[in-house]
Amino acid sequence: MKLSEIKSHLKNLKTIAFELPDGSLVPNHFHVTEVGKVTKNFIDCGGTVRNEELVNFQLWNADDYDHRLHPEKLVHIIELSEKILAIPDLDIEVEYQGSTIGKFGLEFNGTNFVLTTKQTDCLAKDNCGIPEAKPKLSMASLQSGNSCDPNSSCC
Repeated sequence: MKLSEIKSHLKNLKTIAFELPDGSLVPNHFHVTEVGKVTKNFIDCGGTVRNEELVNFQLWNADDYDHRLHPEKLVHIIELSEKILAIPDLDIEVEYQGSTIGKFGLEFNGTNFVLTTKQTDCLAKDNCGIPEAKPKLSMASLQSGNSCDPNSSCC
């Protein structure tokens, strides 16, 4: 999800809820403690120089049960961050504390913002000799029209 998308969704909400990948909700007394632009310059394992930029939201729980972040306040925080940090319309990554800090993608299901799992990946598979994954087929999905009948003596 990009910044423009979250702002659009927030303008139509009365409350904000973040849903974890397991379906549970981040406690509703969370705070967004950071909105920032993250730049990652790196070299992949194939020697290609890469650059990534994204927006980072950090969600945090406190024992502050009396304050709730309202949609218009989060829009204000985002717009201030865009202005002060010169953030373009980038993809959002969300940090949230589980047993360690987790990094999540972000989607919207019409009611909640959903934290989606992210996976590591090799960006230089062709340079590393990693074969492309073969599609898995179900034996039941194979057509029997051209198959060899055990009694046909073709095998």
